[in-house]
Amino acid sequence: MTIEVFWGSGSPFSWRVLLTLEVKGVAYTSRRLEFSKAQHKAPDYLALNPRGKVPTLRDGDYVLPESLAIMAYLDRRFPEPPLFGRTADEAGRVWKAIADCEHYFDPAAGRIVRPLIFGGVAEKAEDMREAAAEVHAELVAMEKAVAARDWLAGDALSAADIAVYPFVELLLRVAGREAARPLDLRLLPFGARYPALEAWRKRIGGLPGYARTYPPHWREAA
Repeated sequence: MTIEVFWGSGSPFSWRVLLTLEVKGVAYTSRRLEFSKAQHKAPDYLALNPRGKVPTLRDGDYVLPESLAIMAYLDRRFPEPPLFGRTADEAGRVWKAIADCEHYFDPAAGRIVRPLIFGGVAEKAEDMREAAAEVHAELVAMEKAVAARDWLAGDALSAADIAVYPFVELLLRVAGREAARPLDLRLLPFGARYPALEAWRKRIGGLPGYARTYPPHWREAA
C-alpha cells in the first residue's frame, strides 16, 4: 500500500520527511496542504492529526505525526540506507546532532525567523540580534563538524543532516529579506563565513530527488 504524506510548503518539518523518502527511494503519494486555505485545520485532516500540524504520514491504517517520529519509522520500515546509524556510536552521534538542532539552533533561529515572516521586527530587533549570536555559536560547531567529516554526524549522509538542513535553509531565506538588513545578522553571504557548511548545503542540494522536495512556493517566488 502506498505511503501518503500530508505536508505544507515551506514547513521545515515537512521537508525533513520528504527528503527522507527521497533518500530512501520510497514511493509515496504527496498530499500537499495549503496553509492559506487552512487545509491543515480542516475536519478530515484533524481526524488524522488533531493538532492540525504538518507533516503526517499514513501507511495503510497506520497514521503518524511529528517529523522525527516519521523519520525514525521510515528508517525501520525501509532500512537502507540506514539514516540513524548502524552502530551504537553512530546512533549516538546522529541523535546528538539532532538534539543540538532541536534544543539550541532551532529555538534561536525561530526568534529570527518568526518576526521576519509574521511581523514585529522593530519591536523584537534586540532579541533577534541576541538570537543571532546564539545561532552563530551553533553554526560554528556545525562548520567544524562538516569540515572534519563532510556530514554532521559522520562520514555519510544521516538523519542528522536531513533533520537540520531545512532549518538552515529557512533561516537563510528569511535573512535575505529587506526587513533583515538593518539587523546586521551576519548570515549572508553564507559561504564567506561558513565555507564547509556551504559545501554541505550543495551536497544535499545535489541528492537524487531533492528537486521534488524543494518548497514549491519558494520556487514560484524566485
